[in-house]
Amino acid sequence: MASRVAPYYLGPGATVNLKRYRDFVIVLLALAVPFWFLRASMRDPKQNTGADRIIISIAAPIQYAAATLARGMSNLWGDYIYLVDVKEDNARQASQIARLRERVRKLEALEEENRRLRRLLDLRQSLRTDVVSAQVVGKSTNDFFRVVRVTLDREARDIGSNLPVLSADGVVGTTLKSAGDTVDVRLVVDGGSGVDVVVERTGARGFVRGTGDESKYSCSVEYVQRTDEIEVGDLLVTSGVGRRFPKGIPVGTVTQVVRRDFGIYQQVYVAPAVDFSRLEEVLIVTTTPPEEAPPQAQRR
Repeated sequence: MASRVAPYYLGPGATVNLKRYRDFVIVLLALAVPFWFLRASMRDPKQNTGADRIIISIAAPIQYAAATLARGMSNLWGDYIYLVDVKEDNARQASQIARLRERVRKLEALEEENRRLRRLLDLRQSLRTDVVSAQVVGKSTNDFFRVVRVTLDREARDIGSNLPVLSADGVVGTTLKSAGDTVDVRLVVDGGSGVDVVVERTGARGFVRGTGDESKYSCSVEYVQRTDEIEVGDLLVTSGVGRRFPKGIPVGTVTQVVRRDFGIYQQVYVAPAVDFSRLEEVLIVTTTPPEEAPPQAQRR
């Protein structure tokens, strides 16, 4: 029967010493390995020993991987910082662009207002009558006539009914009634409105009357004889007859001419010279235009 050999037992003290030696060896390797790697890398390649070449061949892949990882992390962090800066810069630029656009819009509105007021001032200076300026404050429409409400820029007690109302583009209509500094105006396109006109190109006479159409601003021309020359695109201006409207103020543009085979007159349709949807300022003529001197008196 084979004898059994009992295991060799070193005792608890020996186990502790082995752990100490193991820890010492690990610390020594942790210090020595980087030192040898550094030493091998810094030495002249001509003086490298076989051990140095082995260390370098082992360290090269590790160094390449570490360098690649470091570059990747650096690039990633740089891109993140760059994107954060770009985002903040874009937000600042967007806010600045919005402010500039709003400023441009306000400047364009002021420029348009100044242009309108300059034209209205030119018209005011060209009229040889007393006028009162007014601002459009409201509009209304019903089945019989259209009225635009304006407010005067100063108190005027001589604003009666049936006074001419003009804009920089042409004839607006006539006053209907007033109360304080507020005046209701009957537009030239209302069915109860009428203006004596001439064709600027040929001098043919007619009478513009509003159609009262609820769907659009339009007028018709009455009493245009079949022999009168009038075409689409002709401008109609006030004739000055009756000294109601100042002479030569645009009323509208011919849009359609229907020449009948019978009767005395042609059927003519006109678009008003004034865009009532954008009307903002008007002039109210408070005195009768002066009578035109005859040609003989003018030559003298």
